[in-house]
Amino acid sequence: MSETVSKEPAVEESLQAFIEALRDSATYQQFVDASERLEADEDAQSLLEAYQQKQQELQADEFDSSVMSELQELQTEVSNNDTIQQHRAAQEELVALLEQTNDVISEQIRQEFAQSLGGGCC
Repeated sequence: MSETVSKEPAVEESLQAFIEALRDSATYQQFVDASERLEADEDAQSLLEAYQQKQQELQADEFDSSVMSELQELQTEVSNNDTIQQHRAAQEELVALLEQTNDVISEQIRQEFAQSLGGGCC
């Protein structure tokens, strides 16, 4: 994180400490490792690409049972791929950690911390 987020040095310092603690956490490291394995696994990448293409094909055309059947077969293959499943599990654990962090911050400041306020100005 190269940009200054806050003009308050104490907030910036605490934020940097939090980022370092997150990067050093086992949960984050497992996610990074799983991401690297997924990126390096050509079979898993091809499978995910085929699945996404089939999803787009199904969305672009009228309902076609053969495309739906192919999509279901690909979904089964995705579900049975260890590399993909390990990545998903690591991602879910990281998201859970970040949600817990959000909950603690929200409780401490007595407001929803990471709250989406919706669309833009127009």
